[in-house]
Amino acid sequence: MYKFKTIFSSSYKELKKVRSITLLGMLGSISIILGYLTYMPSEYLKITFNFLPNEFVYYLFGPVVGMVYGASLDILTFIIKPTGTFFFGFTLSAILTGLIYGLMLYKKPLSLTRIVLAKLVYTLVISIPLNTYWLTVLYGYNYIALLPVRALKAAIALPVEAIMFYLLIKATKATGILKNLKQGHNYR
Repeated sequence: MYKFKTIFSSSYKELKKVRSITLLGMLGSISIILGYLTYMPSEYLKITFNFLPNEFVYYLFGPVVGMVYGASLDILTFIIKPTGTFFFGFTLSAILTGLIYGLMLYKKPLSLTRIVLAKLVYTLVISIPLNTYWLTVLYGYNYIALLPVRALKAAIALPVEAIMFYLLIKATKATGILKNLKQGHNYR
């Protein structure tokens, strides 16, 4: 329980740092831009790369920041580029996504296995059951009919996205950027 409290406390403190807020704004902007590169073969299936900056936020700043970031970005993205009707269910999913990834990645040793596990939990808790349910509520689709298509997409996307995120983290570590982002600098 102590470790759980410490993770939340540490993540909450990130919200008070100007460096963190600045980086959140930049990563949120990148996420919105990448959202413009979305391919939607149908109303209920979307392929995009904006998961990269979002997962980077969850990894760097933890569950509290992840939940605030997820909710804010969901609402801001809808304001900037609405795709369909605004629905709070997807905002709730974004909040839960920040919680899951933040708890599983923040201040933990990074490995491909950990990333795959975090993506698997997200997929089995939010992406397939919950987001599919929101689509049925919003558009009146049949839940059982949507499930196989969304599960197939998730099964294909999970390893690809996990490897992409792992390589992104490895590349930022190799360049020293990640160390600078985590520690910050005092520029005087």
